[in-house]
Parts: sequence; C-alpha cells; structure tokens
Amino acid sequence: MEKFAFMLHPLSLADMQHVSPLIRLVPDGVLEFALRHKKPFKVSHITGVRSPYAEAEGWFVGCPLTAKQMLTLPEEFVMDRIIETGRIAQGLGAKILGLGAFTSIVGDAGLTVAENLDIAVTSGNSYTVATALEGTRKAARLMGRDLRTAQVAVIGATGSIGAVCARILAREAGHIMLAARHSGPLEDLAQELVRTSDAEIRVIQDTAACIRQADIVLTVTSAVDFQIDPADFKCGAVVCDVARPRNVSRAVSAARPDVLVIEGGVIDVPGDVDFHFHFGFPPKTAFACMAETMILALEGRYENFTLGRDLRPEQIDTIAALAAKHQFRLAGFRNFEHAVTEEAIAAVRETAGAMAEEGPVPEI
Repeated sequence: MEKFAFMLHPLSLADMQHVSPLIRLVPDGVLEFALRHKKPFKVSHITGVRSPYAEAEGWFVGCPLTAKQMLTLPEEFVMDRIIETGRIAQGLGAKILGLGAFTSIVGDAGLTVAENLDIAVTSGNSYTVATALEGTRKAARLMGRDLRTAQVAVIGATGSIGAVCARILAREAGHIMLAARHSGPLEDLAQELVRTSDAEIRVIQDTAACIRQADIVLTVTSAVDFQIDPADFKCGAVVCDVARPRNVSRAVSAARPDVLVIEGGVIDVPGDVDFHFHFGFPPKTAFACMAETMILALEGRYENFTLGRDLRPEQIDTIAALAAKHQFRLAGFRNFEHAVTEEAIAAVRETAGAMAEEGPVPEI
C-alpha cells in the first residue's frame, strides 16, 4: 500500500465553514487570532485510491492559516507552521507530501519545506498546468475557437505556472499576449518565446486592455486582491481560472452569459476514493494538485517532483503521461463548484453569437 499526504489550509475565513457552519458567528478578528495560535492537525484519512497498477491511502493534514495570513505574517512564522504540518504527515506514515494552495507559494515554493522533512514534497503544480491546458483546449473547441488563430492571453505570466503555460501554449497557439505586474520578467519571457516559437508574442502591461482583446484567457495570478471585472471580457471569450483565490468573480457568469468560465484542474480519481472531508467538490473528484501527489504515490516515485519556481514543459509532459497510466481524468468542466455541461457551453456559444450580431457589449 502506497502512502501520501496533502496539506490543506483555508483560503479565507469563510472557508472555515467547511469545518463547522457555526464559524460564521465568530468575529473575524477572533477567528484570525485563533487560527494563528492553533496547532496543525490531521484532517482526515483518505481511502480507496486505486489504479490498475497500485493502491494508496493518504491523509489530509491541516495548516490553520488563511491565504491572507500566509502573505502578511512573518515568513519565518509561516514556514515553521507549514513544516510543522508536514511533520504530522511524516508521522502518519506518508512517503510524499503535496502542498496545497498558498503553502506551495510562500517562501521558496516548497524547497525549504522539503529540506526540513524526511519525506518527498511536491507542489502539484505540474499536473495543475497539464489539466488546465487540457481543459482550455477542449473548452475552446466547444466554443468554436481555434488556438492557431485565436488571441490567447496569459494573465500572471511571470509566475511559475503562468510562465510554463505560456511556453507550452507557444507550441500550438498563433498569437499570445502576456500580462503581469512586473515588467522586467515579463519582457524576458516574451523574448524567450520569440526566440523559441513561431507564435506572435505581445506584452501588454494593462491587464484589463489585454483581457478585452483576448478570445481565450488563462488567468493564474496568486494575488489575493486581484479580480477581473465582468465588462473586461470579449464577447464569446473562453476563460480558464487556475488561480486560488480565484481571479474571476461569480459576477462574471451572472453578468456575462456570452462568456464561458471554467476552473482548471478538477480530476476524477480512480478507485472508490473517500476523502472523509468535504472541500467543495463532488465525490471521487479532487484538485489537480491533490491528484499529482496521488499519482506519484501510485507510481512509487517518492521524489521532490515539483518544487521551486522553475517549472519545465518536460515535467508537465511526464505527469500527464503518468496520470493517463493510472487513469486520472479531467472531470468535465466546473465553475464555482457547479458542473458546466456541454449543453450549457452550447448555450453560451449561442448567446455569444447572437450578441456579436447585435454589436459591442454594453458597459456593465
């Protein structure tokens, strides 16, 4: 039996309601104080992960800090808390630990965590990228978009996920726009893609202007204060939101029935998996970052697979092949914990077509 663990943490105070609905009655200041002083803990035992080649069990372990706290509290304090959580996983018998959400972002993106544990560590970002791109390609086809001719925007292109997404998209897309907060790294990435691909590469500092021109948008920023206005999207746009917290608000789907918004990385897990903890997904499905940890455990690859901020296309290709071997699959499309059916996509496409005939999208 292979063994793994995955680290969870609340993205926001509202997420604590997964633990108990009574949490909403606790004042924010009191809850933040309690989280800062709470020790890491075992959340649940994961059973039933089974592929044609191996079987695994695992554990969710909880790091009780929100995304905001991870970015605002002293880095040394946050890293100590993450490492302490990792030691719980180690003590449970896990041989590899997956870092969830902001635990894979703070500090040096997992390198220090791995140095302080006796088990392998991975961020899950490789499979997150693989499935986000797979979903984006399929959604684009269903919306009648061709990557070779569409205007493709990568928002947050200088992050580790954004940069490798841009590199892989440059293999197949004809026109790529890059946007991020820091112009220097953005220009460096653009020059690299100009040298190594045949795609037309543009850097656009104004993120809203970039999105307004895009037929396909991949948004991967890690900023807690960044959200895209519904009015910024082009009629008929396909949007894949890989970011956590999300960059695309619920208001977009409500206000723009002509825009298709999907989330990256919702995965069917093979076997009769039971997470014994509800994190907002249907039974037997998981985030791609969780799935990467399971895949590596099933394969017996107890190694630091995805760490640091330098993701390479070869890593993405490798984890995608291992996922196929162990029968992990993209679980259709989702948006804010709700399924997006092909019928719903057809309705978005029809609405976009009708609105395009009527003229420009009005201001919202």
